[in-house]
Amino acid sequence: MYRLPPASPEELTAEARAAIEFARDSMGFTPNDALIMARWPALLQAVLGLVRTIYAPGTVDMELKRLVGLIASSAAGCRYCMAHNAYGLAQDGVARERIEAAWEFETSELFTAAERAALRYAQLASQSPAAVGDAEFAELGRHFDQQQILELTAVIALFGFLNRWNAALAVPLEDAPLNWAQQALQGTGWTAGPHAAVRR
Repeated sequence: MYRLPPASPEELTAEARAAIEFARDSMGFTPNDALIMARWPALLQAVLGLVRTIYAPGTVDMELKRLVGLIASSAAGCRYCMAHNAYGLAQDGVARERIEAAWEFETSELFTAAERAALRYAQLASQSPAAVGDAEFAELGRHFDQQQILELTAVIALFGFLNRWNAALAVPLEDAPLNWAQQALQGTGWTAGPHAAVRR
């Protein structure tokens, strides 16, 4: 069950309703974390502003941003955000084999040296405390310019918030990402954990 209930349709302000519709159109389902945030409309708008900025077309492609979000969430232990990022990659047409291999990015031949550097950065930066050393940052800089590093760091920082929000509140996963992840991520050790709780 929900630790904190989502906003009901009657409680949604016009701005919150528009934000929820944007999230649904972008993700293909209505995210439960946004429905809970809608109880605090100003927070929902602030987070949505970050999401729109960070995921707008930039110098880092969307696939790598989603992979970074996946590995950051994995390092933080947020199964909700792991499922969302993996499902988003699949919806974008990324091969299931590559998504599954993300947990083995250091050794998988499906990732380039640049991608490994970015995913290593995400993994280390998402630990508490952050474990990025000078050597890892220098390796990142060999593959990405300063603007790209800003964008990668912004994705990691965004999930620093979302991971803790969704894990602390044990936000239930929506049917689409839950059903997909339960089938596609079996070999990675992923489980829904508390996010598979019945929604009521």
